[in-house]
Amino acid sequence: MGVYLDVWPVLFRSQGISLTELGLYSGLTLAWSFKVLWSPLVDRFGERRHWIGGSLAVMAACLLLIGRGDMGNLSASLWLLLALFCSASATQDIAIDAYTIGLVDDGEEGPANAMRNTAYRIGMVGIANSLLFLPRWIGTSETLAVAAGVSVLMALGVQAVPRVEVPREARRETWGALRRWLTRDGAVPVLLFVLLYRVGDSAMAPMVKPFWVDRGFSFEQIASLSGWVGGVATIAGAWLGAGIVARMGIGRSLLWIGVLALGSNLGYAIAAARPESGAAGVIAASVVESFCAGMAGVAFMSFLMRICEKQHAAVQYALLTAVYNLAGALLRLPSGALTETIGYAGYFGLTAVFALPAFAFLPGARRWL
Repeated sequence: MGVYLDVWPVLFRSQGISLTELGLYSGLTLAWSFKVLWSPLVDRFGERRHWIGGSLAVMAACLLLIGRGDMGNLSASLWLLLALFCSASATQDIAIDAYTIGLVDDGEEGPANAMRNTAYRIGMVGIANSLLFLPRWIGTSETLAVAAGVSVLMALGVQAVPRVEVPREARRETWGALRRWLTRDGAVPVLLFVLLYRVGDSAMAPMVKPFWVDRGFSFEQIASLSGWVGGVATIAGAWLGAGIVARMGIGRSLLWIGVLALGSNLGYAIAAARPESGAAGVIAASVVESFCAGMAGVAFMSFLMRICEKQHAAVQYALLTAVYNLAGALLRLPSGALTETIGYAGYFGLTAVFALPAFAFLPGARRWL
């Protein structure tokens, strides 16, 4: 997902792709909402390690083919490859989430998700963002070929991780278990809370990298500052969030950390509204946003993991993350057009408002804990 979020928007914008088209491109996050439709396959068939490896192989093939096309023109074939890449990435997420839930005991969600967040950011910074250093020297096509090679290596390496067994009986009752889980008391507030809690970050994300490009940052600066510095801030926030979750509990931490995360969106709005703040203002906004996102991510993922049943984690967690991605994906579609209409500052400020209704459903959602 790092290539989709952090590399392609920069490459596309530098090739002249409009903000409106980039907003439509960001709608491909619907793959992470639709993944619930095929998530039962991960619970029902095969090992979760093999699903991860197979998904990485498909992503590698897409990277090679996309690199051979014209990235200055979002043609139908390019859209198809991008959609296939996102679908494979979403499938990988299904398997990784289910694998993690199978390993982690109740009460360990905070540290486990801090470690996941750390590993994710290392991958984003160490691999995805570092790719932005390469186009100047070897070209865009060759850069994506390098990314494909890394995906193949990871597909091979994942087979060495420990196996998590799923009982055969549990595999057979996937849909029945999902029905029982969804008909528990309080399911509606839970789903509405999940839908809205991180929507502010999701809505803002597609315009962040174009904002950096339009402020005159080079590929290397974006990789170093937004990627490396932001990555360190996210990791620091994740571990602080893990400590807060362990000390305050998941329910209370969702409230206080969520408020901080919403406020961080305003940092980007201020940086956009005050161009005289220069590079320092943009970097400061990025650091604050990344730090708060790290904390919020740990609290939110801990909540999702706690309310899932281990034996049916692939379907249940996929459903929750599909709901979470849905609102963000729908808001991303017009993000470019809105930004072109009201400007970066107006749009970033608007995203801070989007998630406010989530807090009305938090008391009901906490009952499932």
